[in-house]
Amino acid sequence: MKAWRRSCAGLLTMLWLSGCGGDGNGNGDDTTGEEEAPPEQSVEIVSEPEDEAAAVDPLPVEIHVSATLRNDRRLMVEGESNLPDETRLLIVVERELSGVRWQSRTAVLEGHFAAGPFGPGSGLPDGGYTITVNLVESSVQPTSVRERIGAQGEYLEGPLVQRARHGLGQVASYSRRYLIGSEPRRATDQVDVLEVE
Repeated sequence: MKAWRRSCAGLLTMLWLSGCGGDGNGNGDDTTGEEEAPPEQSVEIVSEPEDEAAAVDPLPVEIHVSATLRNDRRLMVEGESNLPDETRLLIVVERELSGVRWQSRTAVLEGHFAAGPFGPGSGLPDGGYTITVNLVESSVQPTSVRERIGAQGEYLEGPLVQRARHGLGQVASYSRRYLIGSEPRRATDQVDVLEVE
């Protein structure tokens, strides 16, 4: 009799357990309600950054440069730009004949920037030179500048804007040729002639 009771109790336990399992299709338990909540939250999070991005106007980049040759035949570079204050620039002066370069970092302050003197202590020899002003990648700009030009420079526009190397977003670059010397050679393109005064 005891054996029969144990087998009946075991059978009832198995039937009870199999009835409690369920397949999740029937009565809409609480786990289904919990799964629906996260998509509503993610929609709210996604919509906020889109509103912020739409609030920034494009910035058409303008850079104007002038150069002067000092009495020691070294070059000073000055310029104006509509880029925000503290924007970091890299100024490069390159001698066309030899490819020798001099460079200096500077920043925009109240729409102006300046760098120099460029050249060796003995002075720049006569010849052609290219002055290039580069707006460096947004990743190395101060936070206030990144907010205006974009994390990848995406708010920059205009003919001076180009894609940065290595996929670092957009940058801007301005170049101009100069001839130094009292008897500069003839040039067919647009250049400025600098002479020691």
